Amino acid sequence: MTDHDHAATRREITDALLTALERRHEVLDVIVEADDRPTAVEAIAALLGTSRLGGEAVMGMSFDQLTKDERRKNASELEDLNNQLSFTLSERPASAGEDLTLAAFSADADRDIFAARLEDVGASGDGLGGAAGDLDDEITAALSRVHHEDAVWYVAVEGTEKVGMVFGELVNGEVDLRVWIHPEHRQKGYGTAALRKSRSEMAAAFPAVPLVVRAPGVKPGA
Repeated sequence: MTDHDHAATRREITDALLTALERRHEVLDVIVEADDRPTAVEAIAALLGTSRLGGEAVMGMSFDQLTKDERRKNASELEDLNNQLSFTLSERPASAGEDLTLAAFSADADRDIFAARLEDVGASGDGLGGAAGDLDDEITAALSRVHHEDAVWYVAVEGTEKVGMVFGELVNGEVDLRVWIHPEHRQKGYGTAALRKSRSEMAAAFPAVPLVVRAPGVKPGA
């Protein structure tokens, strides 16, 4: 899933660049008329019918990307990506990560989303693979690890909706990073967005510690 989401994002950007070159005069007009960079990016995205990520890519184009050779390379890459994927970024809009935020886990406010994770995965929250314990015991243990700077937990939120969780656990000198997305919000790209957002959070919480990304399993029969 994550590999596909990354490929879809690359396709979105490549398509935006090619379309921008075809409509370069219109793109230049909206940039010139914009008051600042964010406004220009929004105008480009609206003009080309792409995401804000695509608009940022167009805004950041360098002159060497305007040559015929680079345009041929972009067209070739776009064709390859189209052959690989059966969906577009618009079908997984969350993968761009534009509206997703990570909020520190709260024992009171977020016990509902962690309870859903325990039910779905059937394993303890520490990532060691043991059976899930009592909800309150799991949360108490997690808060203790966070207090001792051995863990950080986040809730992935879009708007007011909790869509998943991100777990960072310090194990044997490495940060074990796990992303869990609620079953109701899967196949939309939230996993990719949460992973992208979490890297900077983990780097801040555990500076200079190697990061290991692990795919969480689900309980047998799920």
